[in-house]
Amino acid sequence: MLIQVILVAAVVVVTVLLTRSTTNARHQAIRRLLLVGFVIAAVLAILFPEALTFVANLLDVGRGTDLLLYALVIAFVSFIATSHRRANQLERKITVLTRELSLAEARLERVDDSAVQLENAEPGPVLGDDERSRRTAAPREL
Repeated sequence: MLIQVILVAAVVVVTVLLTRSTTNARHQAIRRLLLVGFVIAAVLAILFPEALTFVANLLDVGRGTDLLLYALVIAFVSFIATSHRRANQLERKITVLTRELSLAEARLERVDDSAVQLENAEPGPVLGDDERSRRTAAPREL
């Protein structure tokens, strides 16, 4: 019974932590501390497997391997939730970048089209240019 309460509480805590924003430093520090704690617990479980069975018996779980399985299920759910959230954040960033790139390319095309139109435009008569006005003027009657 005790292990069920602990596991349900762990799932609730993991869910709350994973639904919060990960942008602040405190949340990242907590995740790093949990990772260090996991590594230490894994090393201790490898070096002293009977200790894991002892802890499992304290928590009213039959074997240490069952306790390890429960912990891995919680870790796996945490990993999946974190990966899903990270993928959603990346998709949003890619969408924003794609929009910005499309707008920048459209602006460049508009500038390029304007430059091409200016290059292809026929030069008109310039005020004060007698030579050009003589060429374009209609012949005078004599």
